[in-house]
Amino acid sequence: MAPEKFYAAAIADGEVNLDKLAEQISYQCTVTESDCYAVLLSLERNIISELEQGRIVKLGRLGNFQIGVSSEGRATAEEVTSGAITKTRILFRPGKRLRSLLNDLSFRKAS
Repeated sequence: MAPEKFYAAAIADGEVNLDKLAEQISYQCTVTESDCYAVLLSLERNIISELEQGRIVKLGRLGNFQIGVSSEGRATAEEVTSGAITKTRILFRPGKRLRSLLNDLSFRKAS
């Protein structure tokens, strides 16, 4: 039996929800909190709608959303149907500024 090993893991330090984001955004511009919330909800609805239609949703500097699938292999192209799909997911490819965040992280051991 192999000896037990320990691995580093990211541990969340709280969370922020849509309400809090809307509040924070409202303090950074001239738009009210309720208007910010409405825009964020509308953005969510529109992202879902566009993904359902098979489109890549490009949000500029923020990044891109796209549907991804995994499937079982088949011997011929004709045999590949929706029944071969084993997993679906939403792919997010962060923009440059979000990606660069990963290069600037600092780490500490959790107590």
